[in-house]
Amino acid sequence: MRPAPTILHLDMDAFFAAAEQAAKPSLRGKPVVVGGLGPRGVVSTASYEARRFGIHSAMPMAQARRLAPNAAYLVPRFALYRTVSEQVMELLGRLSPLVEPLSLDEAFVDLEAGGSAFDSASARTTGERLRRDIRAVTGLTGSVGLAGSKMLAKIASEQAKPDGLVLMEPGTERELLGPMSVRTLPGVGPATGEHLRRAGMTTVADLTEAGEDELVRLVGKAHGTSLYRMASGHDDRPVVAERETKSVSVEDTFDVDLHDRVRVRTEVDRLAERCVRRLRESGHSGRTIVLKVRRYDFSTLTRSETLRGPTDDPGVVREAAGRLLESLDTTGGVRLLGVGVTGLADYTQEDLFAQAAADAETADVVQEPDVAVAADEPEQAVPEPEPGADAVAERHWPAGHDVRHAEFGAGWVQGSGVGRVTVRFEEPTQALPGRVRTFRTDDPDLELSQPLPLVAIPPDTESRPRG
Repeated sequence: MRPAPTILHLDMDAFFAAAEQAAKPSLRGKPVVVGGLGPRGVVSTASYEARRFGIHSAMPMAQARRLAPNAAYLVPRFALYRTVSEQVMELLGRLSPLVEPLSLDEAFVDLEAGGSAFDSASARTTGERLRRDIRAVTGLTGSVGLAGSKMLAKIASEQAKPDGLVLMEPGTERELLGPMSVRTLPGVGPATGEHLRRAGMTTVADLTEAGEDELVRLVGKAHGTSLYRMASGHDDRPVVAERETKSVSVEDTFDVDLHDRVRVRTEVDRLAERCVRRLRESGHSGRTIVLKVRRYDFSTLTRSETLRGPTDDPGVVREAAGRLLESLDTTGGVRLLGVGVTGLADYTQEDLFAQAAADAETADVVQEPDVAVAADEPEQAVPEPEPGADAVAERHWPAGHDVRHAEFGAGWVQGSGVGRVTVRFEEPTQALPGRVRTFRTDDPDLELSQPLPLVAIPPDTESRPRG
């Protein structure tokens, strides 16, 4: 434990939904839900306005629609979220060389390592300045937690939400943690929480009063010892700048169960292609191919095959995934498929025979929209279209995505169906909502476009030195 609160945890507020509200003047202050819009879609992020209706992350989208039928329901725009995330991470990098990203919208920072803070006063000043800089650069808000450990900094940022800063003074940890729910501690999920409740322990103070021996008896030695240390405020984990990537995977949930075996194999091939693109983007190769199949009855089957050496060849991964599929019974229907690669390395050892086969098949490979879901990210079933000729040719208009009309300019899709697409023409820098117009889905003057910056970029930005 550090004697000063120099570990900072940043968590952007309702990140995906807040970015959509910042981009769309007509949605500011209104309930916005981002996620998969199909029958089996789930909520990725809900704005604070939507949360008042009881909507939360991982909730089935159908349930969210029942709770708030008049909310705006949008398909995620990962290109925008990645861009904003890069801006935020750059600001964090100016504070310290030790920045540990946890996701697009969350990270730890070791302020002491960067000389940005050495006591409570300087840590608070740095945290408040960071919040101002994030708002100025992205137009969004983030909550900051400051403490002497990663666990406490994360708890503090949660207490600070939304758009706040909480600093836990070293030495006050047990006093502050005591009245909090046991679910506040990392690793205490619904099952463990219920088990502890039945034993009469509902607050963190109850855990410390029970003692380490009793917790070990209740939940096992490893978990019990860890739980007692956390309840006492102890956490000596360092901020790690480089988090090792252990696996890369992609998966899709289908609106309707797949019964056709040929269709299932086609989807596996498509997922293998996407997985390899993600693998190459990360600069890795891998030697173990993993196939995940969730059947109609929610039973999940996982199979893996380890190759002779690491590869990033799409043909090798595709064929291995196909062999794994042959070993599984998909009778009754498939609701989810996933392909992953583990055992990552920084080099490849190609299978020459598979490479030759892949070369022969190259002309038949269909390039799908590039949506990769890491193994530790929440399940998403929302393909993200990329602007370009292929996307336009499909005439697919996902709700919330950016478009540009030859006459009316930039806007976003409010909805589409029955051969029509409704567009609201407005830009992030506008103060008032824009006008709405409806077009045929095959209108040649309408096309998908790249997201616009959330904040106006000064004309001399490129000439300014960074520091």
